Amino acid sequence: MAQANPTQASGGAIPGAQAESTETRNPFATVNYRWWWAATIIGALAVGLQWVTVPIYIVDRVSEDRRVLAVQLALISQLAASAILMLVGGVVADRVERRKILLRCYSVAAVVSFGYLFLTGFDVRQVWPVFILAAVIGSADAFSQPARMSMAPSILPRAQLQNGIILGTVAFMSAGQMLGPGLAGFISDGPGLKYAFATEVVLLIVAALISTRLRVDKPVPTGKSVFGDLVDGIKFARNSPVILGLFFLALLPPALLMGPTRVTAVFMVRDVWHESDKFIGLIYSAFGVGVIAGSLVLTTIRLRHRGILLTGVSTVLGGLFFAFVGVTSMVWVALGFQLLLGLAAAIFINNATPLLQEQAMGPKLGRVMSMQNLCFAVGQPLGVAQAGIVTSIYGPQTAIVASGAAMLIIGVLAFIFLKPIRNLD
Repeated sequence: MAQANPTQASGGAIPGAQAESTETRNPFATVNYRWWWAATIIGALAVGLQWVTVPIYIVDRVSEDRRVLAVQLALISQLAASAILMLVGGVVADRVERRKILLRCYSVAAVVSFGYLFLTGFDVRQVWPVFILAAVIGSADAFSQPARMSMAPSILPRAQLQNGIILGTVAFMSAGQMLGPGLAGFISDGPGLKYAFATEVVLLIVAALISTRLRVDKPVPTGKSVFGDLVDGIKFARNSPVILGLFFLALLPPALLMGPTRVTAVFMVRDVWHESDKFIGLIYSAFGVGVIAGSLVLTTIRLRHRGILLTGVSTVLGGLFFAFVGVTSMVWVALGFQLLLGLAAAIFINNATPLLQEQAMGPKLGRVMSMQNLCFAVGQPLGVAQAGIVTSIYGPQTAIVASGAAMLIIGVLAFIFLKPIRNLD
């Protein structure tokens, strides 16, 4: 570890963490963590609703031959905006009190969701406003994610940090991948799409209010400009083969699993499996259940050879299970493979993020986490683009199988050639 006490990651003791016992591994013993965890799960729940509501809004308003392109453009608008601003967001996370960043980003997202509610409530048939709203959400995400992800090491004692990161992942993935999409599917299928957007508004307001309860220290000024801090963070990451290797691996799930899923889910459910819209949410939910189950198991054991699990196990199994989703013609079988995919993802996520934070813990952590998020933000548009092209030409099943096969092959190559990662314990 880079420092002796994670409660002083930015220089001073964190209110609410300094009085906590370091004997327990339970992060919920720390008051600050409980507020952070609650804001994480409620904010992610709103994000999960948007994963389903926005594609449904678009698909219901454009002709059949333009559906794939319209969904692609909305997703890319959001993800490209996030990618462009992500590194700046990391610098801001190391310069501005992170509680204030979360408060402002959740507030902006609530306004955007109200915009979706307005469009749906008045049955606006044009889809171009969605591209603008999506870009605003992506911009806010570029600032909120580095701030949120770099908080845990600064509010938790070291004994609680590993489980704190894992349980934070459980909160984010369960809400964003399972509860949110599932809830959106059922609300859209029942009361209607406008009620799903109204739920997003309420959730984001609650997340903003909860974030005001966080107590964190103020970052120590570096004396450099924003550009100087950005260059300093890039140099730090560039000089570490382990960090660079972890960044490469961070590109794989969004480019080959998550991006393709966001493009193909609605078409698989409607055109291949011929099911109702609630199954769009269930596709994400089954994945989320796997992530939760795997993550909870990981809180009870201390795994060795984390580098091998990251490169040689999670990526290979993830690609294999995703390809099986594309092969099957039965939705319930696909949900089973999505569950297994979530288990593989739990191994990936809960090893990749802690390993990266262990390498970068300290005043540059926000910038390093923003670079990891940039990999995610760049990977998703790539995944959306390639899956959209394949879906348009060959159909959604071929797009999923091709992405899964690519994930499997790259995973094998990563295990062979990424020795700095493979040798991590």
